[in-house]
Amino acid sequence: MEQAIATNTAEMDATGTSTTASAQVRVQLRLREMVLDGELVGGQRIAELAIVERLGVSRTPIRAALMRLEQEGLLDALPNGGYAVRVFSESEVSDAIELRGTLEGLCARLAAERGAAPMLLNEARMCLRTLDTVLGPPALDDEALSRYVELNQQFHGLLREMAGSEVIARELDRVARLPFASPSAFVVVQANSAGARDMMVVAQAQHWQVLDAIEGREGSRAEALMREHSRIAQRNLREVIRSQHAHRLPGAQLIRRRN
Repeated sequence: MEQAIATNTAEMDATGTSTTASAQVRVQLRLREMVLDGELVGGQRIAELAIVERLGVSRTPIRAALMRLEQEGLLDALPNGGYAVRVFSESEVSDAIELRGTLEGLCARLAAERGAAPMLLNEARMCLRTLDTVLGPPALDDEALSRYVELNQQFHGLLREMAGSEVIARELDRVARLPFASPSAFVVVQANSAGARDMMVVAQAQHWQVLDAIEGREGSRAEALMREHSRIAQRNLREVIRSQHAHRLPGAQLIRRRN
């Protein structure tokens, strides 16, 4: 992959097209992957020169990518310059999930009070009907699980659109970039647990209730339901990091467990 970064950049240079933005994105994605996969250890200072040699790009896109990952919350800026991979306490992860729930609750309230676009409401209904179908069988195979994750993300994205606020959307993007705070962060990890499908069914029922409150222009109810919805992720966090499947959660090695 590192070779591909260098090769693709070189090809774009040959066409005379500016590659700065493209290189930054590619490097940012690769560095995020290295952090979440444990290739860059939590608490470890990042050796910029080693990254330059490994990825085969100049320091400029690497420095820009490191700055972006620090803004996302995956890296800490060091007092004397440079960056280190951030380590999260369990309570910080819990707070990130709580923040997402608060922001999504605000989205739901605004959508209800301002009135969501009919097209978005129709898309949300279609999304949830498809989710009902996915959750119909008594057990979910890998394909169904993957489809659930896709549709769950779609519904949460539609909710954000319904609010019609670019400010809130940016903040939601920011918090959801943390490896543990996205709406489907724990779904795959818990796929083989006994109550996994039951938990998804409960979450799906909450989806319908939130949509019903938005269509009924019940702002306070929509907000309360969406905040309660995030409690499922809080419960999943506690169960996953104490289970034998914790290693399957991207970035799990960055979570410092409570004693």
